[in-house]
Amino acid sequence: MFHHPQFDPVAVSLGPLAIHWYGLMYVVGFVGAWWLSRVRADRLGLTKDQVGDIIFYGALGVVLGGRIGYALFYGWEQVLANPLWIFKVWEGGMSFHGGLIGVLIASLLYARRHQLTFFQLTDFIAPMVPIGLGAGRLGNFINQELPGRVTDVAWGMVYPLYGPEPRHPSELYEFALEGVVLFCILWTVSLKPRQRGLISGLFLMLYGAFRFFIEFFRRPDPQLGFIAFDWLTMGQLLCIPMLLLGAVLVVWSRRQNVDDARFSSQV
Repeated sequence: MFHHPQFDPVAVSLGPLAIHWYGLMYVVGFVGAWWLSRVRADRLGLTKDQVGDIIFYGALGVVLGGRIGYALFYGWEQVLANPLWIFKVWEGGMSFHGGLIGVLIASLLYARRHQLTFFQLTDFIAPMVPIGLGAGRLGNFINQELPGRVTDVAWGMVYPLYGPEPRHPSELYEFALEGVVLFCILWTVSLKPRQRGLISGLFLMLYGAFRFFIEFFRRPDPQLGFIAFDWLTMGQLLCIPMLLLGAVLVVWSRRQNVDDARFSSQV
């Protein structure tokens, strides 16, 4: 049995200014995606400076979509009780699925502006996304957020904020699968030209499968609990459309020509 290290959630304090680890994890995700996007910028015929616009659009999609999605999927009662709560981002509460919808909308707008097809852009972006996912889960772990269910496995961890029982360190499971493993798979597959839509479909399928599986070890959201069958969580419910859409995209991509975008040797 292990005990949570109880990190100080504040990484740096400069007088009244406090920089939190969770916020730094967002910076790590965006910077990592920006750097890797610059490496592959010529695949879309963009300059390295134009890549910065992709990250800006994506950041807006993540933050706005993530917050609005959390309010709709997990915090509707709080919104009804106090509509201004949705602006209190410092209190936490971001939804991956809401952020994904936000990024897709931002991608559509960016693709139209730069005369790209939607799936050209999403196939380009998809391998970068796990960097932010993995960094975000480390931020959750540092803050003792989203812990796992009570367990008796040898690597169970006691989270002081949730009592003396050992729990699955589900944030680390998500870091490993949704961050490291998902990145390695998508980056490796994208090293060679692929049919348009394949990388996007794989991302949706794999993330959906990994998240659905890990939800069996993660503590259900206390304000919702299990929403059906005494085992189905909101996270799992939201992953089902991802799995279905991902499968459709993978099948659809088999009928598409291999993307003729230029491939840089810097991969």
